[in-house]
Amino acid sequence: MCMTPVQIIIMTLALAAGVVITRFTPFLFFRENKKVPQAVQYLGSVLPPAILGLLIVYCLRNVAWLRGASHGIPEIIAILCICGLHTWKRNSLLSIAGGTVIYMVLLHFWN
Repeated sequence: MCMTPVQIIIMTLALAAGVVITRFTPFLFFRENKKVPQAVQYLGSVLPPAILGLLIVYCLRNVAWLRGASHGIPEIIAILCICGLHTWKRNSLLSIAGGTVIYMVLLHFWN
């Protein structure tokens, strides 16, 4: 489906408005001099690990653990490398990039 230039401009403005609203809304509700509610503090501490766990499950959902040539071994090696890199350097970008590179190399050369 092709969009007209007017539709492209409208969609771009709507997306920009959505980003601006979601970025600035917390600053309106949680002022610098007000205490952050306990529920928001709790969500801030438990949501990041929960989201990471959900992403891991989502990424591994279609791995053929009992059939195929690899049996999920490249995925397991990449996960272990990500954990090792993150434990060693405590750098999320390095962990993600390193794990991705290792996984892609393993997929390319694994038989």
